[in-house]
Amino acid sequence: MASKKSIGIGVAAVAAAGAGVAAIAAKNYKKAGKNAEKKLEQKAVSAETNEYRNTERGKDAKNSKGIYYTNGNYEAFARPKKPEGVEEKNAYIVGSGLAALAAACFLVRDGQMPGSHIHILEAMDIAGGACDGIYDATRGYVMRGGREMENHFECLWDLFHSIPSIETPGVSVLDEYYWLNKEDPNYSLCRATEKRGQDAHTDGKFNLSQKGCMEIMKLFMMKDEDLYDKTIEDVFDEEVFDSTFWLYWRTMFAFENWHSALEMKLYFQRFIHHIGGLPDFSALKFTKYNQYESLILPMQKYLEEAGVDFRFNTEVTNVIFEIKDNKKVAKAIECKVKGVEQGITLTENDLVFVTNGSCTEGTIYGDQNHAPNGDAEVRTSGCWSLWKNIAKQDEAFGHPEKFCSDVTKTNWESATVTTLDDKILPYIKNICKRDPKSGKVVTGGIVTCQDSGWLMSWTINRQGQFKDQDKDKVCVWVYGLFTDVPGDFVKKPMKECTGKEITEEWLYHLGVPTEQIPELAENSAVCVPTMMPYITAFFMPRTKGDRPDVIPDGCVNFAFLGQFAETPRDTVFTTEYSVRTAMEAVYGLLGVDRGVPEVWGSVYDIRELLDSTVKLMDGKSPLEIRLPGPLNALKKPLLRVVKGTVVEKVLKDHDVIKEGMLF
Repeated sequence: MASKKSIGIGVAAVAAAGAGVAAIAAKNYKKAGKNAEKKLEQKAVSAETNEYRNTERGKDAKNSKGIYYTNGNYEAFARPKKPEGVEEKNAYIVGSGLAALAAACFLVRDGQMPGSHIHILEAMDIAGGACDGIYDATRGYVMRGGREMENHFECLWDLFHSIPSIETPGVSVLDEYYWLNKEDPNYSLCRATEKRGQDAHTDGKFNLSQKGCMEIMKLFMMKDEDLYDKTIEDVFDEEVFDSTFWLYWRTMFAFENWHSALEMKLYFQRFIHHIGGLPDFSALKFTKYNQYESLILPMQKYLEEAGVDFRFNTEVTNVIFEIKDNKKVAKAIECKVKGVEQGITLTENDLVFVTNGSCTEGTIYGDQNHAPNGDAEVRTSGCWSLWKNIAKQDEAFGHPEKFCSDVTKTNWESATVTTLDDKILPYIKNICKRDPKSGKVVTGGIVTCQDSGWLMSWTINRQGQFKDQDKDKVCVWVYGLFTDVPGDFVKKPMKECTGKEITEEWLYHLGVPTEQIPELAENSAVCVPTMMPYITAFFMPRTKGDRPDVIPDGCVNFAFLGQFAETPRDTVFTTEYSVRTAMEAVYGLLGVDRGVPEVWGSVYDIRELLDSTVKLMDGKSPLEIRLPGPLNALKKPLLRVVKGTVVEKVLKDHDVIKEGMLF
């Protein structure tokens, strides 16, 4: 944990925004300087500057992966030239989830590859991967998860501004999404409940102690390599774990104490600009329908109209490489087409994109009267086996076993509850303060039952969540972070419960009278549970090389896609990560001469850093914290230095310096 000295220095640094310290140092140097020393220094500087030249040449030079990062509208609005020789190339994309379809879209849009040259190999009989949303006539509506998005998913919006809507002629998917979230902004009116449906009154507060804040600050400042293979409980203690902040964080992002401290840090840095929106989800934006109908179907239609070749029921089992002098060439694809083994021979002009690993692989489906275990249906695509077979051939292809070897640490369970009449709705309205049938925002994000044994959360997005959904039905998504702990009404672990029993537990935490619960669960709702053994596999502690680079060193016609490929600064379990890896893979292998939008740089924005510091402490300024020893005496000199400068204005704008503040 942080020492008192390091805590004090950290706070002082944030409060001063670096400017005050620099000014004091310059002032002291001026007083202490001597003419002789200055002359010596001037000579040294002169020698150095003879070798130095200011220029921006090479700023956008491509890196070893064949890409460069950029920001701003100039590159965002530009269309690249057609890459040389693209007509002679083919692409084979393994999987048809968001990352795979995004890769195909970038090949068509920016790579200008003929659609007939692009082949999507999918083990299932439907596209979408983890982005699902279906009506199963034998079970009911099924949504294994949802997608929370924000305005700075740079690669995602770069893509979807080009994908036509399948509902509204002449507009893009982004246009529809933008208008919807402008007209019906998302926010929650009740983030957590306790005592069976009563508002827990988290009231937009994090309730972190000063020590807890400093533990987070210390993590924020740590180098990536210092967090390799470290868990969150290696860097935090009860000061964080007992806070409302951790309740928000773990239930929103599905972090467990044993997950990666590195990923925790990356999340904090990545979304530092949304700290204020974390308690009430006002930072989030959602699609109109479920993720499959809102995101996947428009992409699939776009690709089909471009002539892209979809090959369903095709399970890829291995990619064979020729590796010589660090040059890695994919030479063959081994696959099973409807169970029959086949092979695809490759040349260097055949580009291969593989989605390695999957958070929804091996999903076990229950139903109203059956738990997702025993003889329940299991759907598998073989993606973990595929990655293992590829990884055996070279160290650069990563270490899948780091992520998929302990399902006790990577699983949780979700369920889709569909109401069949209006009897449950008053209990929902009592909590979320909105009409579930209005077609507008309902819960505004998850509602966590904070005293639930399962740590259950539930949410209702805009209804209908399915385009053809019965207008008299409401689809509710429920999940439990602790699947092996007995429930509070149903005295069984969630993983052993039928859909009806999960509904009973949910109704109990809504505050339904206990004598009414069995009848309502039986006749007023139907529930489909789904157990996902690898749903948080990407959060497992890792070190450098465990996740392969998007384009591994030496690869000339091969790239990885998705949540288990390595790309700098971004965070997994997001739609943005999938699309970013796809963009990097296509641009790098095909030689597309256009910049990849960098991860939004709020972590480098002093305004966001100051703003988040105050908000993390529930409105308290760092200058209001009592610093240890002589460090407290630094406050007045620092404030005097910045007085009357733009630094003072910035500190006032973000409530670091407040009216009437005395020291």
